[in-house]
Amino acid sequence: MAASSVPMQLQLRAGIRTKNGHCIPRQWIYNLTDGSTDLRTEGRPHMKTELFFSTCSSGIILKETDVGYQRFLLYNRLPHPPEKCVEEFQSLTSYLDFKAFLVTPRNQETCELSSN
Repeated sequence: MAASSVPMQLQLRAGIRTKNGHCIPRQWIYNLTDGSTDLRTEGRPHMKTELFFSTCSSGIILKETDVGYQRFLLYNRLPHPPEKCVEEFQSLTSYLDFKAFLVTPRNQETCELSSN
């Protein structure tokens, strides 16, 4: 296999807090093939993920499209992203004709990530 056809990988790790307060580690691996702008989620062959430019250095904006749905996601390293990051996200998604926003509650401490 030629070196240019080997996909590069982007790994996102998070601790997801459940309703009962427990933290569950999660990991998503995205494959990016040279010459393509699409990310492919490992283990989900039908899902297409696009990465959008953001001026917010503490976060990223993704658009996920799978069978029957599409959604934009704002991931941030901070539990309370700066307002300019949220405004940029809302501006981008409004421009692309997305009108509804879901903000998850931030009333508990963030989950700690292990260094593994």
